[in-house]
Amino acid sequence: MQRLSERTDTFTDSVIRRMTRISNQYGAINLSQGFPDFDPPRAILDRLAEVSREDFHQYSITWGAQNFREALAEKQSRYMGRPVDPNGEITVTCGSTEAMMAAMMTVANPGDKVVIFSPFYENYGADVILSGAEPIYVPLAPPDFRFDPEALEDAFRQRPKALILCNPSNPCGRVFTREELELIAGLAEKYDAYVITDEVYEHIVYAPHQHTYFATLPDMWKRTISCSSLSKTYSITGWRLGYTIAPPEITERIKKVHDFLTVGAAAPLQEAVIPGLRFGREYYDGLLAEYTHKRELFLGGLDRLHIVHNTPEGAYYVLLDISEFGYDSDLRFCEDLAEKVGVGAVPGSSFFREPVNHLIRFHFAKRDETLLDALNRLEGLRVKIPPKRRPCSAMPTPFGSSS
Repeated sequence: MQRLSERTDTFTDSVIRRMTRISNQYGAINLSQGFPDFDPPRAILDRLAEVSREDFHQYSITWGAQNFREALAEKQSRYMGRPVDPNGEITVTCGSTEAMMAAMMTVANPGDKVVIFSPFYENYGADVILSGAEPIYVPLAPPDFRFDPEALEDAFRQRPKALILCNPSNPCGRVFTREELELIAGLAEKYDAYVITDEVYEHIVYAPHQHTYFATLPDMWKRTISCSSLSKTYSITGWRLGYTIAPPEITERIKKVHDFLTVGAAAPLQEAVIPGLRFGREYYDGLLAEYTHKRELFLGGLDRLHIVHNTPEGAYYVLLDISEFGYDSDLRFCEDLAEKVGVGAVPGSSFFREPVNHLIRFHFAKRDETLLDALNRLEGLRVKIPPKRRPCSAMPTPFGSSS
C-alpha cells in the first residue's frame, strides 16, 4: 500500500475533544471543552421550533442565506463601526473552524510561512499544515502573556504570508491592547502580510479591557480576514454557524474555497438564529455581566483552595499551575484529575509550542451550581493527588503571584 498523506502524519486527535471523552468516561465535570451547560436565549429556541415546521430544509445560498447575512451585517456594522456589505463581504461557514480553514486556504500557498502566537488554539497549527504552509511561533510570555516586539519582527523578517491573531485569546484569556494591535498592523504593512483574526469571544471582554476589531485599524481592512462564530455569543456551539468578513476581492475567493469544503451551513439554523442577531445592546451587556460573575465565582473558589492561576482578561478560560504535583506529563495529570477528582481539564501542552507541562486549562462557561460542584470536588485535590513539592501558596509561579 502507498503511504498516506505526509501532511497529516504527525497529527494526533484533538486533545480538547479527547478530554471530553475522558470526562464522560469517569463521570467528571467537563471543564475541558468550552461549551456551556445552559440554554441559548429563548427567542432563538422559539424561532427554532417555528423553523422546524417551515420551508427551510433544503440548501440555502452557498455562502449564506440572504436574510442571515443581512442581519449579521447589520449587527457587525454596529459593533465594528464600519459598514459591512452582506453580499460582497460575508461568507457563512460551518463554524469558525471552517472559517479559519477557508481563510488559510484562500491566503496560503504550499511553502508559505504563517505566524502564530503561542499559546494557541490547537486548530491553528493544523490549519497551516493542511494548507501546505509552515508555522512560525512567537511566544506570549507569562505572567501577562505579552509578546516581545523584537521577536515578532524577527518572525516577520522571514516574510510570512499571514499572521493568525486570536483576540481575546484562547487559552490564556489575553486581550491585546490597541497599542499592541497597532504594532502588529505596522509589521503587517511593512512586510506585506495578511492578518487572519479569530474573534469568537469579541463580546466577552472584562473591564477595564476593551476589544478592538483588527480590521478597523487604519489601512488594515484591505489585508484582514475577520473570522468569528455565533457559538459562544449565543451558547449554540453545536449549531456550527461561523463566518468570515473580508474585502470583496478576498471574499470572492473564500466563497469558492468554502463551496468545495462544505457547500453551506445548515439552512434551518441560519434562519433560527436571526432573532439573536437582532438583539440590542442590553443582551451583550447582560452576557458580559453573567460571565464576569462566573469568572469571579470560579477564580475566587480557586483562590480559596490556594490553586495558582492566571486572571483572564477575556473569553472564559483560566490556566492553572500544577507544578506542585510533580507530574512530567500534564496529560497524565488531567487523566488522573478526571478519574480521581472528577473534574475534566485540558493539558496546557496542547496549546504551547514551547515545552510547557505544568499548566492545565479549565473553562467556566457553566451554570453556577456546576462550577460550585467542581470547586467542591477540587477541595479533595491534594488528598487524591498528593503534592510532591511545596504547596502552591508558598512557591513562585509563572504567573508572577501566588494564591
